[in-house]
Amino acid sequence: MTTPTKLIQSLSGRALGSATANGPAALGPIVPDLHAQQPSRDIRLTGRYGSIVPISPAHADDLWDSLQVPDSASLFDYLFDEPYNSLDALNSAIAKKAAASDTWTYAILRKSCSGPPKAVGMASLMRMDLPNRVIEVGSILYSPTLQRTPCATEAMYLLASYVFETLGFRRYEWKCNDLNTPSRRAGGRLGFTYEGTFRQHMIAKGRNRDTAWYSMLDREWPTTKRGFEQWLDPSNFDTEGKQKRKLEDCMAEVSTKSDA
Repeated sequence: MTTPTKLIQSLSGRALGSATANGPAALGPIVPDLHAQQPSRDIRLTGRYGSIVPISPAHADDLWDSLQVPDSASLFDYLFDEPYNSLDALNSAIAKKAAASDTWTYAILRKSCSGPPKAVGMASLMRMDLPNRVIEVGSILYSPTLQRTPCATEAMYLLASYVFETLGFRRYEWKCNDLNTPSRRAGGRLGFTYEGTFRQHMIAKGRNRDTAWYSMLDREWPTTKRGFEQWLDPSNFDTEGKQKRKLEDCMAEVSTKSDA
């Protein structure tokens, strides 16, 4: 009589024998023993249309002004923060972000023709996993002044460049509420790959949140970078600052050339 233990041993032996006959088991490629660095709180990433700097109380007034538009509270629908109902509330939030030990929040400064650059948005590098060289960009707040501008896209380009080329991460994540259609669309537009949805991933502001996961890998970055740079080139904009080609088209073109 064959006992359960003997049956398991027999099946295990067959599986092992099969694997041996076909060569070594597939274990994945060896990863070079490199190390990522944690983000800095003392950097300035400068682009053609704007720059990225660590958030500080000095940015509060400009950020507050940029949010003084009708229905600005809707910008916070999918953020962990509640709407800033006063300048004091914004100052308090900025102070907490600047002091956080596990999240690096940056102000997005947009260049101006009539004065110094102004803080018109924020974004954070977060959920860092140094041993596996993984980090996420999130808590992104774009004021109406920043939305749909070259500076908005350039900010994500600057952060991705920093993550891969300076800090040495191998995986860059973008996550959002599965109901947040604009953020899902933005993740794809910016070159992130959709990986799936984590159902009932968290409770956010008392509501269920299914989380859509996107990623960009270090080996993909050189091609994605070329797509960004092609789109950001001044020749891609007319005299009124309107794009001639979509970022998705630039990404597709460089990807096709890379595969050729």
